[in-house]
Amino acid sequence: MMRTRVSRWFVSLPLMWLGAVLLLLGAVPATAQQLTVGRDYVLVDPVQPTDDPSKIEVLEFFSYACPHCAELNPHLVRWAGKLPADVTLRRVPVGFGNPFYQLMAKLYYTLEAVGELERLDAAVFKAIHEQGLKLIDDKSIIQWATSQGIDEKKFTAAYNSFGVVSKAKRGDQLAQAARIRGVPALVVDGRYLVTGQDVKNFPDLLALTDRVVAKARADRNTAAGTGKSGGSGAPVAAGKK
Repeated sequence: MMRTRVSRWFVSLPLMWLGAVLLLLGAVPATAQQLTVGRDYVLVDPVQPTDDPSKIEVLEFFSYACPHCAELNPHLVRWAGKLPADVTLRRVPVGFGNPFYQLMAKLYYTLEAVGELERLDAAVFKAIHEQGLKLIDDKSIIQWATSQGIDEKKFTAAYNSFGVVSKAKRGDQLAQAARIRGVPALVVDGRYLVTGQDVKNFPDLLALTDRVVAKARADRNTAAGTGKSGGSGAPVAAGKK
């Protein structure tokens, strides 16, 4: 059974014990069960607005500094490449008031600003968690970025820009509003924080997220049929099947 220090939502019951219990009780697999509040997700209260009300938005709260986020990342990339047209993924680096995490949030938004995020996103995780590089201050971050072929003046200007600093602060505000206490964390449609107390690994967590997305889609369709509005305050568009 998978356990992490960052995510407190994975169960602590050993895998072989869980298997024995399921066998004895004739329980159905978690993927066949109905979603349950408290076990599979918790409600985000108040509901948070999303960037695009026409899409079901999945927010990943993460940090380059987090080893579990590094482990999740390749799974998340593959998962994101298969999302249906009515679902979008938005990643939010968080600082949690930790200087190292705050630097990593600035690094993320700087790479985004200079158009290098797609190329170097995985490389940041690798540099920190596999190569052991100490990206612990502005100087070391800028040196690493230039070693990856980014123009130093261009990177430094973006790194210190108002836009990057503001986005990093906004990420922390989003995490606080959604009551995020650890990373990685996934929030669906501004309404559901995926907890996954029964999941064993990150692929299972993403499979559960798919089910929570399906619930959000069904909720939107129901709201559209009754003329109610969604979490963004605007009428909800019916999701695609």
